[in-house]
Amino acid sequence: MPAKKKKNDKPLVGKALIKEVNRRIRVARSYWDAHNNRACRGEREKAMALYETLTKEQREQVPQTLRVWLRYRSEKYFGEHRTKPGSKKK
Repeated sequence: MPAKKKKNDKPLVGKALIKEVNRRIRVARSYWDAHNNRACRGEREKAMALYETLTKEQREQVPQTLRVWLRYRSEKYFGEHRTKPGSKKK
């Protein structure tokens, strides 16, 4: 039987939120490097959702390489203009 996941009732704030954004972006990049696009897409969406909650000052605390990957490079491959996974034409 797998371990139960702990549900965190408190939303992340401050340094914990920044740390979680950094962690999720790094996980998404590792999935990207491993060519695991489905997992990368999911982690990237979670990272983007958290990143959007950051203030301008907090966003500057995210390393630039992670910001660039999240906002620009990955948008090229996972943006709205791309075909969604599982939508094959017959």
